[in-house]
Amino acid sequence: MSQRKIIHIDCDCFYAAIEMRDDPSLANRPLAVGGAADRRGVIATCNYEARAYGVRSAMSSRHALKLCPDLLIVRPRMDAYKTVSREIHQIFRDYTELIEPLSLDEAYLDVSDSPHFSGSATRIAQEIRRRVAKELRITVSAGVAPNKFLAKIASDWRKPDGLFVVTPELVDDFVAALPVSKLHGVGKVTADKLARLGVRTCADLRDWNRLALAREFGSFGERLYNLARGQDDRRVQVDSRRQSVSVEHTYDQDLPDLAACLSRLPVLLEELNGRMARLDASYKPDKPFVKLKFHDFTQTTLEQAGARRDLDSYKLLLSAAFARGDKPVRLIGVGVRLQDLRGAHEQLALF
Repeated sequence: MSQRKIIHIDCDCFYAAIEMRDDPSLANRPLAVGGAADRRGVIATCNYEARAYGVRSAMSSRHALKLCPDLLIVRPRMDAYKTVSREIHQIFRDYTELIEPLSLDEAYLDVSDSPHFSGSATRIAQEIRRRVAKELRITVSAGVAPNKFLAKIASDWRKPDGLFVVTPELVDDFVAALPVSKLHGVGKVTADKLARLGVRTCADLRDWNRLALAREFGSFGERLYNLARGQDDRRVQVDSRRQSVSVEHTYDQDLPDLAACLSRLPVLLEELNGRMARLDASYKPDKPFVKLKFHDFTQTTLEQAGARRDLDSYKLLLSAAFARGDKPVRLIGVGVRLQDLRGAHEQLALF
């Protein structure tokens, strides 16, 4: 198999960058895009001036203002962000049709067979960055590597407004020095467990064989074994399909008990049903699920195969999820997992 050439593009503080572009008076001051602090809002993204104070995405707006009292929080303008995202993708398509969007501001590109710049992935990435800056007046960072795992790490290497290339001959040394916390799928819990086992870098991880990793980490052990050697065979998925549809709401005041949570279900389910009605026939509704975030920001998600998707079924799921924390609730989410019927043969009922 020929060597793949993958580019990972990641916009720099995307929402905030568009706000500063459209209103230059916002530049050079701490800025965040998110919800209002007095309405339990959360930061969606922030500029680098705000990050210097410790402000981060997914942080509560109230806490962000404690860290940075001069922080200006503006409400999101999703239509504007979606428009810019489409314009960025138009630039991508000048170089390849193999594009896998991860979000509005992030995507993988497979340029293995691109004829541009004599097939140089590095020069294609340079040109994309130049055009986005010139035509759209925002910056993007790019990583170039033989696979998705390494390209994503590389795009973060010289942020903001950076480009980093991991050529095939550099893969082994580059990966060996990586902290295991950089590996795809390794969160805090797994990283802490690895640290307790004396594993802090991929070089340390290479001392473990497949069987030993499987004993400690189950099926994820095989993935760890491969990533520690820079191996990732995932293809760029051009047609990304939905896996679920859901509705979430964060409440201005904590819901104190189960009864208060249950009383919010009808409105949430009405909105969920509206979203379900807009799905095309290539999806089949599957398992219902509920998500609760408690007042202390701990959260739980519960789903049930074979359950119906009516109000009573969601009440049972929510009750069971609430019992896991038995604390005031700040957010309720309801949703449905989806089966992708496209290209599959649905089994008919026997009777």
